[in-house]
Amino acid sequence: MQTLNAPSVLEDLLVIDKNMLPSHVAIIMDGNRRWAKKNGLPAMMGHWQGAKTIIDIVTVAIKWNIKVLTVYAFSTENWQRSQQEVDSLMYLFKIYLRRFCFKMIKEQVRLQTIGDLTKIPKDVYQTICDVKQATKNCNRIDLVLAINYGGRDDIKRALVNIVEDVQSGRLSKSEINEQLIGQYLDTSYWPDPDLLIRTSGEKRQSNFLLWQLSYSEFYHTEILWPDFSEKELIKALYQFQQRQRRFGGL
Repeated sequence: MQTLNAPSVLEDLLVIDKNMLPSHVAIIMDGNRRWAKKNGLPAMMGHWQGAKTIIDIVTVAIKWNIKVLTVYAFSTENWQRSQQEVDSLMYLFKIYLRRFCFKMIKEQVRLQTIGDLTKIPKDVYQTICDVKQATKNCNRIDLVLAINYGGRDDIKRALVNIVEDVQSGRLSKSEINEQLIGQYLDTSYWPDPDLLIRTSGEKRQSNFLLWQLSYSEFYHTEILWPDFSEKELIKALYQFQQRQRRFGGL
């Protein structure tokens, strides 16, 4: 059995089987505002620190041979927050993507997105398009940002497109099955996540990848997202390898 030993304090405790690593990891990055409050900082400082953690965890994910990392960056429900916070989050997306574009190219990180980008500010949309273009040939890991994403909205948009294709004659009703529906979802390019990680102790799925997480393993941690580190990712990978994935079978 090929193994990768966990670094530092976990080295003698956890052994990770290199042949049983998840290919696709999804993360609900929760706890930015609580982290800021805990540290006596403005709420937006929690989001900025959380953005830095994304960059750090992408590097760690490459080390552990994870091929797809999908992170819940901004949900369809997040528009309900104050206009000041929404504007600040959009500004953060733009600044961080520009700032780390070169690093992404250097580490061979390809930027991808899911969600309805038609509703985000034009300058943020253009920045996303620019970084996608700059990293399109990178091939070590796909970093998938879920921006203005909701699982229900994803399914709704897929069904609307299916109905349109049936009505136009491009598709017959007899062709509709689970596999076909999956091809109409935002995530059709990638396999479903093997592992979902949610930080800050919350247990909800929060309208994230409702279709795609049907058979994913879930890992919850009390750690707030800005404090999430390689040590915590190793714990998640170890727990993943303790599960028996039956996919509804025996």
